[in-house]
Amino acid sequence: MISRNELRLLPWSGPEGKPCYLSTDDADGYLSRLADNTEAVQLGLADELLEHAPEVLGDGTAEPEELRLLAASLTGALRDVLRVATSRGHRLSAPEFGDGEEDGKGPLLPAAAFG
Repeated sequence: MISRNELRLLPWSGPEGKPCYLSTDDADGYLSRLADNTEAVQLGLADELLEHAPEVLGDGTAEPEELRLLAASLTGALRDVLRVATSRGHRLSAPEFGDGEEDGKGPLLPAAAFG
């Protein structure tokens, strides 16, 4: 199981683009809430950008500069979303095996979990 006070990858970079981390066991602390809000904003902006991209790409008259701006914006959004996904993935607790799951195949899910 992952420790609650494991370092959290924050949704912003430090100087020279280096990752920033938070060491806390208080998920309701100021920096944790700020990180949660920043992640929500980043994911929302990425969603809006994905809605806008087909309009630009579908416009046969889009100028090269407009396409470069779209590519740069999509690149930044993808970087942010990957950072959020990495951070959240590291904070997931690993499943504990038991009840006949010691064979290493992982937890068994009911068929209903798959729709």
